[in-house]
Amino acid sequence: MKKIVLLGVLVGLYTTAIAQSQQKFSAYLFTYFTGGKGGEEIRFALSNDGYHFRALNNNRPVLNSADISATGGVRDPHIIRAADGKTFYMVTTDMNTEKYGWGPDYSMVLLKSTDLVHWSSKTIDITKLYEKFAGVNRVWAPQTIYDPQAKKYMIYWSMRFGQEADKIYYAYANKDFTGLETEPKQLFFKPDGGACIDGDIVYKNNKYYLFFKTEGSGAGIKIAVSNKLTSGYVLRDKYVQQTKDPVEGAGTFKLNDGSGYILMYDLYTQGKYQFTRTTDLENFKLIDDEVSMNFHPRHGTVMPITSKEAAALTAKWETPEDVILSPLNKQIKTINIVLDTAANKVYLPVKPGTSLKSFDPHFTLFPGVAISPAKPQDFTKGAVKYSVAIAGKKAQAFEVTAQETHNPAIAGYYADPEILYAEKTGKFYIYPTSDGFDGWSGKYFKAFSSDDMVNWKDEGKILDLPQDVSWAKKNAWAPCIIEKKIGNEYKYFYYFAAAQKIGVATANDPAGPFTDSGKPLVAQLPEGVKGGQQIDADVFADPQTGKNYLYWGNGYMAVAELNDDMVSLKPGTTKILTPYAHYNEGTYVFYRNGTYYFMWSENDTRSPNYSVHYGTSKSPLGPIEIPEQNTVIAKDAAKGIYGTGHNSVIQIPGTDEWYIVYHRFNYPKGITMGDAAGYNREVCIDKMEFDDKGLIKQVTPTHEGIKPVHVKK
Repeated sequence: MKKIVLLGVLVGLYTTAIAQSQQKFSAYLFTYFTGGKGGEEIRFALSNDGYHFRALNNNRPVLNSADISATGGVRDPHIIRAADGKTFYMVTTDMNTEKYGWGPDYSMVLLKSTDLVHWSSKTIDITKLYEKFAGVNRVWAPQTIYDPQAKKYMIYWSMRFGQEADKIYYAYANKDFTGLETEPKQLFFKPDGGACIDGDIVYKNNKYYLFFKTEGSGAGIKIAVSNKLTSGYVLRDKYVQQTKDPVEGAGTFKLNDGSGYILMYDLYTQGKYQFTRTTDLENFKLIDDEVSMNFHPRHGTVMPITSKEAAALTAKWETPEDVILSPLNKQIKTINIVLDTAANKVYLPVKPGTSLKSFDPHFTLFPGVAISPAKPQDFTKGAVKYSVAIAGKKAQAFEVTAQETHNPAIAGYYADPEILYAEKTGKFYIYPTSDGFDGWSGKYFKAFSSDDMVNWKDEGKILDLPQDVSWAKKNAWAPCIIEKKIGNEYKYFYYFAAAQKIGVATANDPAGPFTDSGKPLVAQLPEGVKGGQQIDADVFADPQTGKNYLYWGNGYMAVAELNDDMVSLKPGTTKILTPYAHYNEGTYVFYRNGTYYFMWSENDTRSPNYSVHYGTSKSPLGPIEIPEQNTVIAKDAAKGIYGTGHNSVIQIPGTDEWYIVYHRFNYPKGITMGDAAGYNREVCIDKMEFDDKGLIKQVTPTHEGIKPVHVKK
């Protein structure tokens, strides 16, 4: 009898293998939701290599949640190919947090398709289907796997009764994939009694690997392994995510080239995904630098697909605009591409030093898509005409211009830039806030170095709150720095905001690494101040007296003298200098020709009208006099430049040449983002000049930026 059962299992596995091997997978389908308002709907994205994904349908839903779910919302979509190789199953959580909050949630949605475009669906309410599960208040994150022994599709999900810990259950789907034909059984529970959710099972080398998220007693992704699909899972008691940030929604897929597997997961507090690569499902390497996507997914899954299937998806949901906005050439500043939909014109800003004589944007071409010309072109003579053709659709022509620009100065999302010229190295350094995180939730700081203020090198992380700072783990904002020569050695004092407090870290090199002092330098509101935050530090060495001062504040401007150790404040020296009611934050102080200049930002960083203003004084301790025209830099709507603020300045040593370093909304999308523009910012540099009375001339923000600057030595 055992031999017959074993033979049946082998036949099932063999039949499945034949169906799969008859198809050559050459692309990947990512199904996901996005969260937020209108985000609990299924979306699709494609990739040719499993690393670079592009959203289909302009990141809009491909299915209407109101048509397929009981709540009007779906989350956590999981998709698989059936054993026959031509049918597809998808399951989702039936959940609408916008309307009902975080539960209770009773249902899951089962979907079926034969072409990935047209789907039938059925909602399954566990509490109504099974009396013994009437007390369940969570039915979360279902997934499907084929059971070759039962020759059925097993659906597994996490479920909770009352306030008990979540456990993972399973049941078999019926033949039509429209319901469950068996009562749910417990598949796995966390041995220490903590919750486990978001299960993801991978079959490899005759073993089943169950990835899941732990909750309650520690949080992260762990793996349990079994020789059987439905029982016997033994916990590997270690976390496999490659981050200390909260994660959920583990999704694993095999690479088509046989080089291994990708484990991806949702960094839900950061608004982004993280990818890791593994060959043994035990050791995972972080590969964020190899991955790109033009959307922000939440808890989804990736499935390998054929060229024919990818072509069907592009024919249905890709547009010529999607194609022309998809260049992969690393010399292009991809987050700054501009598309004029009315004129069908595209502007590709490229990094300094890019040769445009023979330049290939490397547009992403999925199956069913063609672009002409296909070879490198000479962009120095003006716009190049491209034609984009998608199977079943009319070809569309675009005029594409490529041009070198120096703003943003640093590729990517960064804000609150502090600039330093280091005598030790003879280089310039920018120290920004790492931006692009929802709600300013970044947790680390980077540094960038340059010989000429145009070509910037990423020096990597110099201070990571979770790893390097004991007293704060969130909101890494607005740093400043000063170089001091102590004896024959240089030392660097780096002041930063974290958890709305100000700390200080030190290093022997301007590129770090930096060591935190172990406690906040400023943790409370100054005496007499009733509101605001302890953020936005600025350090200033008075060339007249040799004294060092720290300025800070949001909603107020405070100053205190630093002790000689540069890591403590001199008691009794704190003073409030707030210039007027329009002051908001971002103080920066410098000295020129006998005058102390105080700069600050007005309005909110989420406002297009965020701007830099200034006043002057004869002392680093004020009082501050405000010129009649005191705007330093502000938006230029005609150029699409908004939110110009939180600056520093640099004087080129040995000259009276000055530059302002500031952030702005991302161009061109920032102005369309609402409040999110305030944490999707980029660093820019423009020249700053004075009139013959020493007043600052208002700076015109540019896309061109500045020419290379060199210090005479």
